[in-house]
Amino acid sequence: MGGVVIHQTAKNDFMQLILEREYHASGTNGHLYIAGLETPFCYTIELPWQNNLPMRSCIPEGTYPIVKRYSKKFKQHLQVVSVPGREFILIHPANNALLQLKGCIAPVSVLTGEGLGTLSQRAFLRLYKKVSAAIEKDETILLTICPRKNREEIKQNP
Repeated sequence: MGGVVIHQTAKNDFMQLILEREYHASGTNGHLYIAGLETPFCYTIELPWQNNLPMRSCIPEGTYPIVKRYSKKFKQHLQVVSVPGREFILIHPANNALLQLKGCIAPVSVLTGEGLGTLSQRAFLRLYKKVSAAIEKDETILLTICPRKNREEIKQNP
């Protein structure tokens, strides 16, 4: 794989991450939850939905494994694997989806507009540490991507 190291472990248990998306014309915003928690762990920005076009679109909704990865460009980061029709979908810092992403997911601390956020490096490091700790315990990391739901409506109408 040309200088790229992907870390995978023997899997026993799993950590479920849930990315609830809001789709907009100039970017996709998300709320990233750790399953079982009521408040978002962080927020995310991505490219707008463009029918899964490589380098131009966010990835399709679904459930995907997450692995640790290292490259010279991004150093330690995360990779979303088994995405149909796509390769090298990474989770790495960025504050502007249209300018900095090519189909990847960027954690941010604050959403500031469509596909825009701030303090991405801080949000990414928090997420990377949390996921790394789970991987060190031989947990599989699964990311489920779905549309944003009204949490109060879900609580009232399970």
